[in-house]
Amino acid sequence: MRRAGFLLFAAVPVALAAGFYFLPGDTSGTSDGASKNPSAAASQDDRALAGLPPGLAAPAKKELAQQLVASAENSTLDWRSAYGYIEDIGDGQGYTAGLVGFCTGTHDLLTLVQRYTKTHPGNGLAGYLPALRKVDGTDSHEGLDPGFTAAWKAEAKLPAFRAAQDEERDRVYFDPAVREAKLDGLGTLGQFIYYDAMVFHGPGDDATSFHGLRERAIREADTPAQGGSERAYLDIFLDIRRAAMKAKSPGLDTSRVDTEQRRFLYDGNLALKTPLTWQVYGETYKVP
Repeated sequence: MRRAGFLLFAAVPVALAAGFYFLPGDTSGTSDGASKNPSAAASQDDRALAGLPPGLAAPAKKELAQQLVASAENSTLDWRSAYGYIEDIGDGQGYTAGLVGFCTGTHDLLTLVQRYTKTHPGNGLAGYLPALRKVDGTDSHEGLDPGFTAAWKAEAKLPAFRAAQDEERDRVYFDPAVREAKLDGLGTLGQFIYYDAMVFHGPGDDATSFHGLRERAIREADTPAQGGSERAYLDIFLDIRRAAMKAKSPGLDTSRVDTEQRRFLYDGNLALKTPLTWQVYGETYKVP
């Protein structure tokens, strides 16, 4: 989980480290965030979702979502170029790597390598699992240097590891975000707004993680599923998210909210229809 908005160029401020989190073992969500019978609630939610259009999960929209995230994360629309990315960006989370910035300090990189090793034992990263477990939750490189970055880049050339990154991105970030957004009655733009927040802030429950931000937004405005205005709710969610970003690092560039997502919202593009034009960190991007 990458918390900095733009990692490849030093000119843009990097977010400070955020709290350590554990990945959810069950990514099924509920519309009210709690239930005494999670299985029954999940089944009810599944029935509610069954008749809805795919929204952001439609192949073309999902591709668009990755391009939008990549413009903010890596200053490119070529999101597939990030499979082999790995760097310590100095944010207190150790190495940041791959599609959505899996970090050695925030448990998700460890989980990715563990799951990959179960299906591909003897891979080039498996030998680093003891070290990854040891540094999990810290910014330490102990046991990883000097070979881990080269091993990651080499493994990222393999289709199997690229597929593993795709699957982990979907399991932890994309699928839960889209599901939660649909349960809140949000359209394709709202689903993307949730997804980008999930990637940037992480799927935790604390005040600056995705579920904490969502709960705060719901206290201030009704979701469309509760009879509220979609535009008004998303506007408040973005306000809360932007404030959380600034709280972590006052100098952080928030253009992924200000001149990307907020622009689409104010244009009334709740379906996230193309063509799209937006700016991140002063650079203009276009998708026909």
